[in-house]
Amino acid sequence: MTETVAYLDAAAGGGRFLNRLLRRPRFWVGGGSLVVILVWLYLAPLLWPVDPLARDALSLGVGPSTDHWLGTNDIGQDMYARVVAGLRISLLIGLIAGPGATLIAAVLGALAGYAGGLTDRLLSGLIRLLLVLPGLLLLALISPLFRGASWFTMTLYLAGFGWMVMAQVVRGQTRSLREREFVLAARFLGIPTWRIIARHILPNIASLLIIDATVGVSAAILAEAGLSFFGLGIQAPDLSLGSLLATGAPAATTRPWLFIYPAATLVVTVLAVSIVGDAVRDTVDTASASRHDGA
Repeated sequence: MTETVAYLDAAAGGGRFLNRLLRRPRFWVGGGSLVVILVWLYLAPLLWPVDPLARDALSLGVGPSTDHWLGTNDIGQDMYARVVAGLRISLLIGLIAGPGATLIAAVLGALAGYAGGLTDRLLSGLIRLLLVLPGLLLLALISPLFRGASWFTMTLYLAGFGWMVMAQVVRGQTRSLREREFVLAARFLGIPTWRIIARHILPNIASLLIIDATVGVSAAILAEAGLSFFGLGIQAPDLSLGSLLATGAPAATTRPWLFIYPAATLVVTVLAVSIVGDAVRDTVDTASASRHDGA
């Protein structure tokens, strides 16, 4: 009975959170922009079925035209097709790495906070160790392993080194929740640990996890773009917005379409995700303030 009541309370809280979120104009602006971007990615190959690696020997480094909407690079590859392909990979990396890092943080942080004792000390030590390791330096050291690897390898790296801060937050919240009456009652009834974490702990910090996952998408996109720009991320023949910026930067003043279009696409995409993240964060802050005022 206690488990059912706690689960229903968490579900009701989730419903109130969603209702507040849907009333925020910024959520619709950012979410609508993301929908437009996703529809564009789906329809672009149908509207412009051009291989981003194909070369047009008669159009080397030409500007935007009816034949090549965003121009071509120095070897005749269509920039429109390349921007679409790069955005698809960058967005896919963000959508997997951001929530993936949040999932790791939720599982390990909740386990450490709930179990306590030796488990907590070991996991907390691991978190602190990974926090002091410079991720960029570590990536530079292992970057030869990325040669010829797929974009999924970069996704795993970003997720694997992006969960530690949130794990500490989850651990602290879990240590507080494990002393609540409904958790103590569940433990007294002999409910397994994994089920208590899944049904009692995580639903009560779901709003924080949603914020982290949303912000993590834009952070992962920017991280991939930065790493690829410096040659530590996506490698040819794979494309990403970061790799396109890296190849287009030297020609930014002479052939600006090689740099401007990937940069504008990156800015618009990250801005849309960030607006959604701001709306989610403000909704959580409002809900938290309402609970405190009513207490």
